[in-house]
Amino acid sequence: MAEHHGCGFEGCCGRRNGTARLIDARMPELARCLTLFQYVQAVTGGPVARIDQAGSYAVPSLRGEAFAVRPGSIALRIDGAGVDTAVVARDDDTGSVALRLLDTEGRTVHQGRLLSEGDRLLAGLAGTVEAGASAARPRVVHDGPHVVPAGTRVVHDGPHVVPDVPERVPAWEDGDQLAQLDAVLADGGAARREAFHRYRGEHRPIEVDVVPAVLDHVCSVGLPIGVAVFAPAAMQACGGRVHVTDRTVGGRVFAAVAESSVEIDLAGVRACHLVRSTAAHGPTSALELDDEDGRCVAVVTQFGMVGEDVHAAWEHLAASLPGIST
Repeated sequence: MAEHHGCGFEGCCGRRNGTARLIDARMPELARCLTLFQYVQAVTGGPVARIDQAGSYAVPSLRGEAFAVRPGSIALRIDGAGVDTAVVARDDDTGSVALRLLDTEGRTVHQGRLLSEGDRLLAGLAGTVEAGASAARPRVVHDGPHVVPAGTRVVHDGPHVVPDVPERVPAWEDGDQLAQLDAVLADGGAARREAFHRYRGEHRPIEVDVVPAVLDHVCSVGLPIGVAVFAPAAMQACGGRVHVTDRTVGGRVFAAVAESSVEIDLAGVRACHLVRSTAAHGPTSALELDDEDGRCVAVVTQFGMVGEDVHAAWEHLAASLPGIST
């Protein structure tokens, strides 16, 4: 595996002795593999933002499919075209085993370290692909349930049946909250940000320094929030109460959200936008944090059905946030 400086994944750069086995990164094979394990430490992110959660995987979703964040489960969403390979790697020095998803450039975009001996044994049941073969292939992403339209030519790929139609995902310009997240998942949101004047919902830039204040406030009043952290082709999300927050002298912000740990390097955040889009309770605000390349690395918002009182309190807080002073 190629070295990825600043990727935030310990031991992913091949500096230790170990073995790696290429497994099938296609859906639904990958979903079956991830949900096989009972107790993993799942990590997604990069040098600016990172999320870390121990537990078991919910069924991962592809961009364009339904998505939910549930207590006690690791919520992972991937861009199937961007995840090129998946490996199960064993560190011979420590005996640890991790499942890693890699993008087309060989970067680790998600890691699930197997925490129990039973899961490490189960890793041997993961379906393999031929060494050197790419596990990625173009996928059809539907807005809603998987339906093959009448008259669609179907390509038979061994045991896989793949509709041969162009990829279709919801347009972010007038799309809901999930459409915004999927636009970020596709390319880090760079194309969306460059053309953000086309967005029909409310959006405004705000000061980056309000982010730790927001986390401190929701922690002190017990207001649940949702956080999504992005890596190339992968997004991991959590939701719940913030138990504790911390901030280092260097500007790194930490928050324990439900069963997850979220870390943000404010020095690497170049812009923050407050964006409103339609969600379960109507228009819902989100704080989007961009890195120096204009790519969104994290989103703080509300996911799904959280209760009208929680939604109202979050919207009241978002409306009170100051914009960028001129």
